[in-house]
Amino acid sequence: MRFKGLIILVVAVIAVSGCAPSDYRKDADQVVAGHIDAGQAEALGQTEPFTIQTPADTLRRRLLALQDLPISGPASYGTDALNKPEHWPEADQPARLPEGNTLVPPWPADQPVTLTLLEALQIGARNSREYQAQKEDVFRAALDLDLQIDDFRNTYTGLLESLLSHDRGDDTPTTGLQNTGTFSLSRQFESGAILTGRLIVDLAKLLSSDGQSSIGLAADASVTIPLLRGAGRHIVREPLTQAERSLIYQIWRFARFKRTFAVQVARDYLRVLQNLDTVENAQGNYERLIISARRARRLADAQRLSNLQVDQARQDELSARDNWISAQQNYEASLDSFKISLGLPTDAKVILDHSELQRLADASRKRLGSHEPTQQAKPEAVPFDAPIVLDEPSREDGGPYEMDPVEAIKLALDHRLDLRVSEGRVYDAQRAVVVAADALQMGLALTGTASAGERRSIGSAGSDDARLLPGRGFYTAGLEVDLPWERTAERNIYRDSYINLERATRNVQELEDSVKFDVRDGLRSLLEARQSYQINAMAVQLAERRVESTKLFLQAGRSEIRDVLEAESALLNAQNRLTAALVNYRVSELELQRDMGVLQVDPKGLWREYDVTQSN
Repeated sequence: MRFKGLIILVVAVIAVSGCAPSDYRKDADQVVAGHIDAGQAEALGQTEPFTIQTPADTLRRRLLALQDLPISGPASYGTDALNKPEHWPEADQPARLPEGNTLVPPWPADQPVTLTLLEALQIGARNSREYQAQKEDVFRAALDLDLQIDDFRNTYTGLLESLLSHDRGDDTPTTGLQNTGTFSLSRQFESGAILTGRLIVDLAKLLSSDGQSSIGLAADASVTIPLLRGAGRHIVREPLTQAERSLIYQIWRFARFKRTFAVQVARDYLRVLQNLDTVENAQGNYERLIISARRARRLADAQRLSNLQVDQARQDELSARDNWISAQQNYEASLDSFKISLGLPTDAKVILDHSELQRLADASRKRLGSHEPTQQAKPEAVPFDAPIVLDEPSREDGGPYEMDPVEAIKLALDHRLDLRVSEGRVYDAQRAVVVAADALQMGLALTGTASAGERRSIGSAGSDDARLLPGRGFYTAGLEVDLPWERTAERNIYRDSYINLERATRNVQELEDSVKFDVRDGLRSLLEARQSYQINAMAVQLAERRVESTKLFLQAGRSEIRDVLEAESALLNAQNRLTAALVNYRVSELELQRDMGVLQVDPKGLWREYDVTQSN
């Protein structure tokens, strides 16, 4: 009966102790979510939704399917589309988030998708491979933290063994079955003490002779308490402390990455629109030069223009066509590159909303002024020998982010998350010095053991059942001393820890200087872009007037075709420079906010710009 009871116990333990792989995965996700929430609250002062699971309906997937784009294999659609190999643990994994893509409404398959800037930001957050990798780094840091926490939890282990023995050493062969169950508990405390305990249950039964059986029952425990080296919460808990701080660092890095990524998407988006505007300017210039060449041909037929000037007009027409084609190819290449940064197929039919550039121009005119001359404005007559007074550029009439450099630097030093990480590394290096110094000490630890009960085997199957009698147990207490005679490795590690501390401190200094340079350079870029915008706004107006004037003079025979061609070239250059200045100023604003660490980005990838009134 006792034998059957033990078998039933063993089967029950096996039945309840096994967990499916899905249970382990879900448990890991739940535990990590708690660590990340706590880390966000400490690092950012707030929590926000966080998941590494891929959305179910990404734009990349929709484009591949709806536009019937060629793919290399199932991996192009995602991990959930892969063919499962044999013995795959979870048939429904990897899975995707059960949420639809509401960023882009349905569109005809034969029509390109038009993306606004805000949609591009959100699509990048959902589709970008780099963005996903950064989120996974945060998740992995939380997994590492949980592994360090596990070192201070109760650890349970169980081992069941069954041994069939046949002894032919005597005249009467003996056959028996020995079943052993070992159940252990261990715990490391933050003080450094280590406690282990073990309970062993034996059932020895003879299968021959009269079938005698006996139960063995034994227990033992041990404890080790360090008194010098390895003692103290700050030493024992150091790996856990570092894992906690590493998660905080990774959360800061991800927050910093979101800002950098958002600015990168905006910069690339506007650069693509700038290239598209260059195409339109080149096309307009090409069309005007075609008309100029035709006009030159008619004037030559009327004997009012030489064939040399006709050839010159034709030559500029061909050059304009070459520039137009080159601008088209440059635009398409930049658009394909932008698709890759968003995680979209390069062959997908995707275009950008050109009206974004017009809205940017309208906003810039309101904030910076167009500085466009009127048709009636004439330059004042100034004597040539009058003193020249240069009007130095100033931030006083600039945009809202052209602030005082000292104020901008203070904001950056307070908000740059990568600077916080670097400063945290200094504290990590200081703790490493403390830990390395602890390793130089003499080892001194209290030890204790306790055991009671008796084991059973085939040879003692005929004995009475064992009992746990603490009064008849075996107990020891001891003192372990490890003399610090050989500490060469520990000595070198200790000395190296000071070098690491110096390096960590220099890294902070270098990053601090770099932050100051980024802010000052960003302010200079803003100033330069604003001046360039205002200058080229006037240059475009003057170039347009010059083109019209030279055309009229050509008709009246008071100018040559060369004057018209030069005026057209000047207009094209002024138009391109104006668009470039417009984009540069907006990008410089975003980059300055990024470099000051004040640009906020939500989990969807949308930014919230810094309110300058907060700094006043």
